Amino acid sequence: MSDEGMEMIVAEEGRTLLDALAQFFTADEWVFHPLEGRPMLRLGFRGQNGGWQCYAQAREEQSQVIFYSVMESNVPPEKRGAVAEYLTRANYGLYIGNFEMDFSDGEVRYKTSVDVEGGYLTHQMIKTLVYVNVMMMDKYLPGIMAVVYADKSPEEAVAAIEG
Repeated sequence: MSDEGMEMIVAEEGRTLLDALAQFFTADEWVFHPLEGRPMLRLGFRGQNGGWQCYAQAREEQSQVIFYSVMESNVPPEKRGAVAEYLTRANYGLYIGNFEMDFSDGEVRYKTSVDVEGGYLTHQMIKTLVYVNVMMMDKYLPGIMAVVYADKSPEEAVAAIEG
């Protein structure tokens, strides 16, 4: 289906944000699984630099959609400070989305989101939300690994990624 045709379908009134997400991923040939009892879809993704789980969350009452790429392994406690610095340095120049780390367990994720209050969620909006997200996770993942496993400084790791 053309992007133009998809734009019309996703933008129909009366559809939930979760319906629009499921429709996008079906049309784009992603395998996904709804999370029981939650307005979320779980998807796997494999980039050039690794694989990870993704989650598409619909916040219907707030008219928001959030997409996460979550690293497969958590950062060990002794490396969380260095990884936090790396993520802060990486985030500085990013325009769409950001990295986050949960200091309590070391989970690292990339988050993109969109608020569609008063409008419609379109195919192109979902496409940007998803593909910017997975491209950024894939781009910066080697730097995270270098800080955690190769004892690179956060500054060196970001410089190597950003050239």
